[in-house]
Amino acid sequence: MVLNSKVVLITGAKGGLGNSVTNCFLEAGARVVGVARSIDHSDFPQERFTAMPADLSTGENARKLVEAAAAQWGRIDGLVHLVGGFAGGQSIADTDDATLDRMLDLNLRSAFYVIRAVLPGMRALSSGRIIAIGSKAAVEPSPMAGAYAASKAALVSLIRTAARENRDKHIAANVLLPGTMDTPANRAAMPGADVSKWVAPLQVARLAVHLMSDAASNITGAAIPVDGGF
Repeated sequence: MVLNSKVVLITGAKGGLGNSVTNCFLEAGARVVGVARSIDHSDFPQERFTAMPADLSTGENARKLVEAAAAQWGRIDGLVHLVGGFAGGQSIADTDDATLDRMLDLNLRSAFYVIRAVLPGMRALSSGRIIAIGSKAAVEPSPMAGAYAASKAALVSLIRTAARENRDKHIAANVLLPGTMDTPANRAAMPGADVSKWVAPLQVARLAVHLMSDAASNITGAAIPVDGGF
């Protein structure tokens, strides 16, 4: 199999995108540690799947999660960070502190905490893959979503910095920048939208599997658009 029992930690493993990513990694032969606030082994009933409910709102929580995953499987070969969220609809002038804090917590701080937690183990192994899900808005922001776009732009910078700081240990870090994802939540939130221009979660999942594989070992520090050209 493509991933040949690599141990992959997937945060946000359950949900519109998370289900597709987790299933793709399992199908590719990975041992998956699936993380979400609420997740159970029955969500992905396979021998190579382990559910670890966790909240990544603090660095200490991320450290404990990574320690538990590494203790169970002996190592962590890869991290796929899917945790994120959107809040918008106001101009920068009208955006309150709570919205800014929420966007930074979901889209930047959670990534920082878990990346910081996995790096020592990866550096000790002199190998590793880190993949994060960003957004097209990180590089092409739209009006009325300034806090969201800024938090995703910061995530891109974080990933590219991680790539540069850890290339000496053969650790690759990349971020995917999808357009609007075709998930049940987005369809419910935007019932009149043209979904033909939206991104299928399965395409993002398959790209993440490729980036985790040995075939993509020289791809690092990349911010990869996944938007169909729209």
